[in-house]
Amino acid sequence: MAFKTLSAKNAAALDQDLMGTGGFSIDQLMELAGLSVSQAVYKVHPPSKGKEVLIACGPGNNGGDGLVCARHLYQYGYTPTVYYPKPSSPQLFTNLTTQLHALSIPFTTDFPSAASSTSLIIDALFGFSFKGPVRAPFDTVIPILSKPPGNVAGVLSVDVPSSWDVEDGPGRDGEEGFMPKWLISLTAPKPCIKHYSGTHFLGGRFVPPGIAEKYDFVVPEYQGVEQVVEVPVEGGGKL
Repeated sequence: MAFKTLSAKNAAALDQDLMGTGGFSIDQLMELAGLSVSQAVYKVHPPSKGKEVLIACGPGNNGGDGLVCARHLYQYGYTPTVYYPKPSSPQLFTNLTTQLHALSIPFTTDFPSAASSTSLIIDALFGFSFKGPVRAPFDTVIPILSKPPGNVAGVLSVDVPSSWDVEDGPGRDGEEGFMPKWLISLTAPKPCIKHYSGTHFLGGRFVPPGIAEKYDFVVPEYQGVEQVVEVPVEGGGKL
C-alpha cells in the first residue's frame, strides 16, 4: 500500500487542525508522538539487545518527542541517557525534563563520549520545519549519526533524519552519508521519504478520519494496542 506524503506546510497545518477541530493539546500530541517512537524502538531493539539508549534531543517539538520517548523507554526497562544541550524555555519542556530528573535519567553534554558507550541512538534533533545550516553544537553530532561507533546497533530518526531537507532529503552540509537504519514518520511520511532506504515506521494512529481525509491520506490499520506500523518506503505524490 502506497502512502501519500505531507509537505512541511501541510504538516504544520495538520498539527494546527489536530489542536483545533481535533481537540488535542500540544502536550497530548507530544505524548502520543513520543509513545510511538518508544514502541518503534522496542520493535527494532528490545532491551535484550542492549538497554543503553542515547536520545539526542533538539530545542523544538522533535526534541520534546525525544524527551517523552526517554521516559517511556525507562518504564520498558531501558537505561536511557539524554543529550539536550539547548533546552527550550516553555513550561511544557520544563515539565518533561523534570519528569526525567524524577526518574534519575541522566543528561549529558558530551555526545561523543555517550555515543561510545550506548547500544542505540535516537535522533530527535530536528523535525520537518528544519532549515539549515546545522549550527553548533549539533554540527558535531551529525557526523556521529552518519558514522556511529561500532558499539551502536543503529540510529532511529524521528520524523525526518536530522540535517535532511524535508523536501529534497540528504545532501545538506556535506552529510550525504547520513542514512539512519530506522525512521519513524509521525502522522504521515514527509516528501524526503523517497530518498530513504531503511526500515520505515509510521506513528499516527491518533489522527481522526476527518482530518486524514482533509489531507487526502489513509490512516493504516494498527494492530491491537500498537501505536506504530511498519510501512513501505515507496509512496505516492507530495500533498
